[in-house]
Amino acid sequence: MNAVSIPVATAADDSQARLDRLAATAQGLLDRCKAHGATQAEVACSEERGLNVNVRMGAVETVESTRDRGIAVTVYFGHRKGSASTADLREESLDATVAQACAIATFTEEDPAAGLADAELMATDIRDFDSWHPWAIEADRAIDLALACENAGREFDKRIENSDGASVGSGESLSVYANTHGFVGRERDTQHSIGCALIAGRGDGMQRDGWYTTALSSDRLEAAASVGRRAAERTVARLQPRSLPTAEMPVLFAADLARSLIGHLLGAVSGGALYRRASFLIDHAGKQIFPAWMRIDEQPFVQGGFRSSSYDAEGVATHESPLIAEGVLQRYVLGSYSARKLGLQTTGNAGGVHNLEVSANAGGFDELVAGLPRALLVTDLMGQGVNNVTGDYSRGAGGFLIENGKISYPVDGITIAGNLKAMFAAIEAVGSDVDPRSHIRTGSILVGKMTVAGE
Repeated sequence: MNAVSIPVATAADDSQARLDRLAATAQGLLDRCKAHGATQAEVACSEERGLNVNVRMGAVETVESTRDRGIAVTVYFGHRKGSASTADLREESLDATVAQACAIATFTEEDPAAGLADAELMATDIRDFDSWHPWAIEADRAIDLALACENAGREFDKRIENSDGASVGSGESLSVYANTHGFVGRERDTQHSIGCALIAGRGDGMQRDGWYTTALSSDRLEAAASVGRRAAERTVARLQPRSLPTAEMPVLFAADLARSLIGHLLGAVSGGALYRRASFLIDHAGKQIFPAWMRIDEQPFVQGGFRSSSYDAEGVATHESPLIAEGVLQRYVLGSYSARKLGLQTTGNAGGVHNLEVSANAGGFDELVAGLPRALLVTDLMGQGVNNVTGDYSRGAGGFLIENGKISYPVDGITIAGNLKAMFAAIEAVGSDVDPRSHIRTGSILVGKMTVAGE
């Protein structure tokens, strides 16, 4: 395939003018909703642009340039709700979208929990968090970076004979949320990435692994060649794995996988799971579920944070607050609807959490490994064996055996199992080796005992 030039950002930054147009569209839609007799209404408008290229074995596989937009309208007639969406900005299409939302509301049941978040909770201090860094990269240059990334990995070790490819991506997003309380919120964000996945060995002995870097600004990305070499190091390290005899032992989750444990916590304390009675942490607010030293804080105002925001998806002001303090669950994660269903107040988390920081109580990765006589280091997880209702946890895993404070050999074809409530209570350490590639910032997490099923 021939390289082509597709600009992902113009030389002149027109993002503020585009936000102005989205805000004007949102206000016009709210006026239409009120004209149809809606007692409340909210509108979300967004525009996205992106460039993604993929290469494999030294050849270009795909070049994709994207431009998307979307408009979602929600109306309330008392406690009856209707929603409709469109990507068409013609006046007749906008009129039809509002009419459709209003028509849907006439057929819905009354729901006492339905409605906008309370007006007094709307954000009034809208801040900038240094999240807008367009990357004026064209497809030719993106292809060159992807090829350099893959080549560096393939040349790292002769045992790497195949590749799942390398990719370079760049995207920017503009969004406006407005409602009939008079709230109008405007946000603009960018995110860029370089990634590579490689295959080493042959036949049944093949192993696959990879690495990626992602950031809001392209100048904070790891170098393409460095990403390729890191992918290669991880891939060849997995060659000639062994199984393990079934036993109970400590399990050290590498930092990039440790955040999945925090993700299971968030799923269990989210309002939707709680009011549906589909969580193993029902009625656990104010109760200790982690060791007394454990702390997790939500920090929505971090400059350059992946999920920094002054307001949530309903316009409610966000706040810095602990989720876990001294091992105790301080609150749930609620939007206004789930809060009303539970007889509580929203926590400003409609749409999710805004940057979580898991406090470390231990040193870096090497220090954690050095303190373990025998343990399993998990670097890969497979399957979806997590029951959010009971907390039962069982997943396929791969990684390395730690013996006498050192990484001994790779392991594969094993299953790790436990119960999340017991696993949370059994956490012995959180490392300082934070993986910066997510809004959930945590180092490696050591769970003192889990069942490791192998041979």
